[in-house]
Amino acid sequence: MGHKTTYKPYGDSAILIDWNAEISISISNDILGFHKKIKGLKDTNIVDVIIGYSSLTIIFKKRVTEYFKEVKNLKEIYNLKDINLKQTPFIWQIPVCYDFEFGKDLQEISNVTNLEISEIINLHSEKLYRVYFIGFLPGFCYLGGLNKRLFVERKPNPRLHVAKGSVAIGGTQTGVYPVESAGGWNIIGKTPVDFFNIHLEHPCFAKAGDFIKFITIDKDEFFQIEKEVKDTSYEISKVLYNA
Repeated sequence: MGHKTTYKPYGDSAILIDWNAEISISISNDILGFHKKIKGLKDTNIVDVIIGYSSLTIIFKKRVTEYFKEVKNLKEIYNLKDINLKQTPFIWQIPVCYDFEFGKDLQEISNVTNLEISEIINLHSEKLYRVYFIGFLPGFCYLGGLNKRLFVERKPNPRLHVAKGSVAIGGTQTGVYPVESAGGWNIIGKTPVDFFNIHLEHPCFAKAGDFIKFITIDKDEFFQIEKEVKDTSYEISKVLYNA
């Protein structure tokens, strides 16, 4: 542990814990460790623990009437040393087709960044992305690690319909839209893989602390994998991450 944290009420029945406001693997590991400690104690008064880039929100079953007592308890949990905090992150290998049919904003990004389309694809697919947390939509993984040369502002006028599986860039981040939705990120490709499937025991295969590696595929491979996903014969490749 060792990071500075601040605590404050968040509505009547929650406490928000903040770390330094930055996208940092060290802070993320600290948050995940704290999260695991809280979950490990199985406190029935806590109904949910929500992970953010630099925050943890503790949701209580009832209204928090003894705020300072709860904060004291949380600080004691944070400082616990005897809980096994070993993480087992995976690297999930996600196929992406960067064809113009799917990458609707590739040319615009090229114009803004002065990068060739091929450079954009290479820069995006060569990185290993950390899953910091899941939010906005069920299965939407907020990914850190985007090459600075690909930093582009969100679109001033969001699209009303972004296709499921769209791979996109928004500011300093990249991610995959798990379902069709509105969205203002810049679309550069599409994956045939389901990032959220309500019919599975674990609807979202990834968890905070895991990593995503995008694998470039062509359109023929895309449609073949899409078919395999539909008939449930496709299995996402993964390997253990060794820091």
